[in-house]
Amino acid sequence: MVSGELLLTLKERFEAHKERHSGITWDDVQARLEANPDRLRTLQLMEETGGELDVIGIDEEGRYLFCDCSPESPAGRRNLCYDGPAQAQREKKGVVPKGNVLDMAQEMGVELLDEEQYRALQQLGPFDTKTSSWLRTPEEVRKLGGAIFGDFRYGRVFIYHNGAGSFYSSRGFRGLVRVEPLAWIQFSILTLMENGAIISFVVWAISSAGRAPDS
Repeated sequence: MVSGELLLTLKERFEAHKERHSGITWDDVQARLEANPDRLRTLQLMEETGGELDVIGIDEEGRYLFCDCSPESPAGRRNLCYDGPAQAQREKKGVVPKGNVLDMAQEMGVELLDEEQYRALQQLGPFDTKTSSWLRTPEEVRKLGGAIFGDFRYGRVFIYHNGAGSFYSSRGFRGLVRVEPLAWIQFSILTLMENGAIISFVVWAISSAGRAPDS
């Protein structure tokens, strides 16, 4: 899916679910995305793996929050253990999952939802009425070998636990991406340009210092 098609898909979903992002305009969202190709690439990966992402709000620093809003856990991110060590343990036993959640989330450039974020997302749902989604697990739980996941059943959100090496065809994960205001993006680009100029000057100065003077 090329960026133009992705933007069209996102716009249609944005307009169809205005209750998820009251007070936010699509024109502003699109302007931010077009100025930030790295974020656009991440959103494309989310969409290609079945996330059906949408804007669900704005954080305290003014960044728009994109989240996977597919009715069920994204189909292209299932059969995953929780993390790399758990995956390695299963593979030593001859059991081969498709990968693990933390590595895939990092490769995609997304934040794995934690329990609080998942409960907030469910206020816009329900989601995961037939599936479940891995959640960022507190370190004290992970140290004991476990990991947590959530779903929606019987009219409410449930948070459960499993061994971190578990993987299921009905369990994936949901991600979150923060898209910065245009002013941030422009400042970052300007800073990079300025730093590049400084670095170029330093390299020139060092190389010049080693030259013999002209006769």
